[in-house]
Amino acid sequence: MRDTIYMLVFDGFADWQAALALYEVRRPGDWQVRTVGFSLRPVLSVGGLQVQPELTLDQLDPLRAALLIVPGGHRWERGEDAAATVAARRLHIAGAVVAAIGSGTRVLARAGLLDHCRHTSDDYFDQVPAYAGAERYDARALAVCDGGIISARAVGSVEFAREVICALDLYNASDREYWYRWFKHALPPPWLAPALSVVEAA
Repeated sequence: MRDTIYMLVFDGFADWQAALALYEVRRPGDWQVRTVGFSLRPVLSVGGLQVQPELTLDQLDPLRAALLIVPGGHRWERGEDAAATVAARRLHIAGAVVAAIGSGTRVLARAGLLDHCRHTSDDYFDQVPAYAGAERYDARALAVCDGGIISARAVGSVEFAREVICALDLYNASDREYWYRWFKHALPPPWLAPALSVVEAA
């Protein structure tokens, strides 16, 4: 049963990039979120949050994995991603969705997961010699989901969350659109509009 969302954490991970996606994943109560580290040593996010990984990358369960989230961080710019690359490839082959945002997309590029699907990023791939997906790179998109791979630019956290919501089939199509308008453009859904009008008039 695929009921687990794995969130990769490490020293300097960009804590805000996946925060909205994780909130929406946890809200229905159908998924468990587990933090994954390169070791079980506590890590410190770029925003100063101390996080204790629950398990290591080699302990991931491919049969329970619904999604692996790889946030950005300077670690990827230093090329310290071998274990993450192996894990991302292994989970994707097993049928899980693999999602990366910001410089985390380098992990997917090094794993070869972007070579055959439409994707986006902040154009980090000049430092990934094995990358062969240039023809499928979409520089205009803030987030893309294709072939079980979600990729997003660092400024696309709302779009990233929307793609995660869609990939996990949370809410119906119209509610997903209302959700996006609310978080992206502060346009309230119909059921909130009357209450907000009363507050504004007070």
